[in-house]
Amino acid sequence: MKAVIQRVINANLKVDGNLISEIEKGYVIYLGVKKGDGVENADYLIKKIPPLRIFEDENGKINKSILDVKGEILLVSQFTLFANASHGNRPDFLEAELPDKANELYLYVADGLKKAGVPVKLGVFGADMKIQQINDGPFTVILEK
Repeated sequence: MKAVIQRVINANLKVDGNLISEIEKGYVIYLGVKKGDGVENADYLIKKIPPLRIFEDENGKINKSILDVKGEILLVSQFTLFANASHGNRPDFLEAELPDKANELYLYVADGLKKAGVPVKLGVFGADMKIQQINDGPFTVILEK
């Protein structure tokens, strides 16, 4: 399982021109589920993300978590994080989990993050989403388990 975490000032997600989700300060997290991933992989991310300290404190030090700044998460399922472009010019996605299992784990992560105290907004699994975000920093962290 792979999570690409981007610190943002704000972000919104649309499908077919319709606003689906919108957040202010927080993270846009692109979540990829790899074949063979299970709840233990998801639990690792659920445990790691909320206390991750990548926001500045009053002294300009990277010392605050999303919980400390009362931020939000826009969680977006993205199977393309497991693209393999090592051969030819067209990537394959053979390492990505099948849609039903991937969606189940995506929703599991969302629920776990909510239970940890972080407001979570979702994308639309499998949809052609248009995402606008204003990155803060930019600050990007990749977690993988």
